[in-house]
Amino acid sequence: MNLVIAGIVGTLVMTMVMVLAPKMSMPEMDIVGMLTNKFGKGNKAVGWMMHLVMGIVFVFIYSYSGFFDSYLNAAILGVVHWLVVGFMMGIMPGMDGGFYMTKNGGVMAFMGGLIGHVIFALAAFYTAGLF
Repeated sequence: MNLVIAGIVGTLVMTMVMVLAPKMSMPEMDIVGMLTNKFGKGNKAVGWMMHLVMGIVFVFIYSYSGFFDSYLNAAILGVVHWLVVGFMMGIMPGMDGGFYMTKNGGVMAFMGGLIGHVIFALAAFYTAGLF
C-alpha cells in the first residue's frame, strides 16, 4: 500500500512542477492533456487516471529494481525513467510531443521532463520511506 501512496504523491508533486513550469520560463508540459487526447477521447478524467496509474506502476518498477534504496539511486532511476519514456513518447503515434518533448520546447522541454522525473522519483522515495 505504501508504494501505491508513494506513486500517487510522486505523480502529484511532479504534476505541480508541470503546472508551474510555464511560470518558470519553461515550456508547457501537459502530459494529462496528451494522455487525454491519446486514450480519453476528450475526457480529462481518463488522462488523469492514466497519469496516476503510470506513476504507481513506475514506483513498483523502481521498488522491484532493487535500486530504490537511496536518494541518489532514486534520482538515477528518475533520469533513466525520463530517458525511456521520453523516447517512447517520440515513437507513440498521437503523443505529439516528439522525442523527449522537444517539439514542445526544444532543450528546455527536455530539461523540464528530466527535472520532473527526478522530482517524481525523489518524492516517491521520500513518501515510501514514511511507511
